[in-house]
Amino acid sequence: MSVQFVGIDPDTDRDHCPTVWADAEAQEILLQGWKPDAATQTACEGSSPANGPVPETEAIIRLPARMIPLIREACDAVEQSQLR
Repeated sequence: MSVQFVGIDPDTDRDHCPTVWADAEAQEILLQGWKPDAATQTACEGSSPANGPVPETEAIIRLPARMIPLIREACDAVEQSQLR
């Protein structure tokens, strides 16, 4: 597995730190974020075209908008690896 650290929330307190990684080999982006509250989880599940609740092997996470540049960087890292 070739996981590359991209960055953490620039406003982190180092105890609660949403994080972004890129795995170019697997062509995946990995995200660590905050768990939604029950109402948000229900709203997300209710507005999804998927059948039923989020499976145990998946998760809905929240990331602050200030992390958009890090997410773009991770997307670029994975996309660039496809060109090689």
